[in-house]
Amino acid sequence: MNRLKTLLAVTALVFFSAGAVSAAPTKLDLNAVYGATSFHTQGAMDFAKRVETHTNGSVLITVHPGGSLGFKGPELLKVVKDGQVPMSDILMGVVAGSSHVFGVSSLPRLVRSYDDARALYNDTRPLYEKAATKWNQKLLYAAPWPPSGLVTKKVINSAADIQGIKTRTYDKNGAEFLKAMGGMPLSMPWGEVYASLRTGMIDSVLTSSESAKNGKFWEVLSNFKPINYAYPLNMVTINLDYWNALTPEQQEAMVKAAEETETAQWKNSQARSEEALQTIKEKGISVSMEDAAFTAELDAAAAQIQQKFLEKAKKAEAAVLGKYIK
Repeated sequence: MNRLKTLLAVTALVFFSAGAVSAAPTKLDLNAVYGATSFHTQGAMDFAKRVETHTNGSVLITVHPGGSLGFKGPELLKVVKDGQVPMSDILMGVVAGSSHVFGVSSLPRLVRSYDDARALYNDTRPLYEKAATKWNQKLLYAAPWPPSGLVTKKVINSAADIQGIKTRTYDKNGAEFLKAMGGMPLSMPWGEVYASLRTGMIDSVLTSSESAKNGKFWEVLSNFKPINYAYPLNMVTINLDYWNALTPEQQEAMVKAAEETETAQWKNSQARSEEALQTIKEKGISVSMEDAAFTAELDAAAAQIQQKFLEKAKKAEAAVLGKYIK
């Protein structure tokens, strides 16, 4: 916190000192969990460029890919809250233990298309913003990963095929879903997934075609079943103390940059999903669709997780989910 207080004091002196002729740019670090080639990290870099443009260079954001600042998982809300890093991209489902509503976007088979995912996000955004505020931060923008599926060694055509397979999942919802299907979910940082597949610690991953492409999973896995599990959201937030230290003009410019980035990232997500699916096919991964019998099994397991989540939901969350849970 001493670092944060010092920064705020210096910022105040620069902007409000009667003797200041011109203000030095405000510099902010943005923690990015995924590597430099990741869809969401590239979105954060695009956001940083837009902020620099819209603020005429008065706010400069440095994106740190691959969790290089040392922050990668469930601790991220607290890390930004305490000002250990001014900004971060955060996979919402990973921090659902800190605020229940952040688990909404990764509920299994709640939505089945980008249009539905966007409608759910629009309905839930006020609740996300409120939750972020409680954690001393402002939600700037959020965008979805391409829809999650199962990347596996063997072909998955039924719940029976999932029995006993060791699958890396990205949050609690995914773990409970796979348990309901008879699987053995494991949680681990993304950076450990490839090595764990190599050594046999896990033999499958619940993830998107985009992540399968980035992870070069064709080297260790053979099949992809696009079960349309979820369109999980990544969000970018900023610590409110840093935010409040900006001038109104800088804040307005940053909101504009965030809106532009969000729009672009939603479009990019769908495009990247289609491109990645084609790439992993070309690299040798077999892609097969679910049949009616498997759909029924997936939906039955998903309904269990949805209802468990709903039981712990606050009134406002339940009102939103009531529009989507059939």
